[in-house]
Amino acid sequence: MWRSIASNALTLLIVALFVLGGLILWGRGQYEGPGPLADAICVQVDRGSNFLRVSEDLAAEGAVSSASIFRMGADYAGKSGELKAGSFLVEPGASMEEIVDVVTRGGASTCGTEVVYRIGVNRLSALVRELDPTTNRFVERVEFEPGVDEAPPLYSEVRDAQDTRYRIALAEGVTSWQIVTALRGMDVLRGAVEEIPPEGALAPDSYEVRKGDERADVLAQMAEQQELWVSAAWEARDPDLPLNSPEELLTLASIIEKETGVADERPQVSSVFVNRLNRGMRLQTDPTVIYGITKGQGVLGRGLRRSELRAVTPWNTYVIEGLPPTPIANPGRASLMAAAQPADTPYVFFVADGTGGHAFAETLDEHNRNVARWREIEAERASQSDGG
Repeated sequence: MWRSIASNALTLLIVALFVLGGLILWGRGQYEGPGPLADAICVQVDRGSNFLRVSEDLAAEGAVSSASIFRMGADYAGKSGELKAGSFLVEPGASMEEIVDVVTRGGASTCGTEVVYRIGVNRLSALVRELDPTTNRFVERVEFEPGVDEAPPLYSEVRDAQDTRYRIALAEGVTSWQIVTALRGMDVLRGAVEEIPPEGALAPDSYEVRKGDERADVLAQMAEQQELWVSAAWEARDPDLPLNSPEELLTLASIIEKETGVADERPQVSSVFVNRLNRGMRLQTDPTVIYGITKGQGVLGRGLRRSELRAVTPWNTYVIEGLPPTPIANPGRASLMAAAQPADTPYVFFVADGTGGHAFAETLDEHNRNVARWREIEAERASQSDGG
């Protein structure tokens, strides 16, 4: 009898082990296999949350087939205590294992609300936008000009939210004074800026920042990036370039940046200035005259006067020989590379052509014809604006 009971018990144990093994394999397949999510979603993990709450939210969103298996998998992987606060993008078909990795990896949020501070040549703007997870594109919610417009209620709301991301986008050609002035107006940053960084020392790029970051640290990051760009451009420069140092390259790049907004033109514009330097001709470029007037503190907002073209300043390239003593703006990487590797052209003149670009010329006669055409375009536009 006891032998029969023992035999039956052993059989039940074996069956139970097989069933348990099957359940483990099934659960592992559920945890590691493709998930049921049809469209991407943005999962928000609040500070102080836990895997129970997150798993139930994911199950309600249809991202996981079982909240229990999700929690057990996270616990088995040793990640149940590593949950990070933020807003995270979960892709369609993501497995539970992948979702656990997303919400425990840390770092910047990958979706949700973002505030972008755009520092442009003419204005500072703050844009509140939100990532639509179904299209993976940002939807603009509201935009305003800090210090000029009253902050909209939505901005105040998202600024106080713990998962809001912040980004600073510098336009190519902004001056160091403009950047520092804009940073001082951003209420999510803190700390004083004692001195304006040297002109040209800050890289026009996009920077992710956190609420409470020090302004000085943000500027240091911009300066480090620009130093890397300048160093790379200097290393890649043409061997016959008439420049003696990375600082001179930076100055030339800043002039190129201010002379054209057409990306494809930068190497040609660079070639004009390099050809002039090689021939001992003055650069004669208006942006340097403007910088001598404004020192980079704002926009001139009008045309240059003849007296200003003749006025002696360290930056007036109609008067001085060679390059000015400092950059006149913060050039981007493309302008740095254009300064380092100018196009091979015979051009020594250029003038606006009415399309946003320029007409280039090798001879003064050809240049004068291009100037005449540009003046005709200006006169026609003035007539149209006057209702003629």
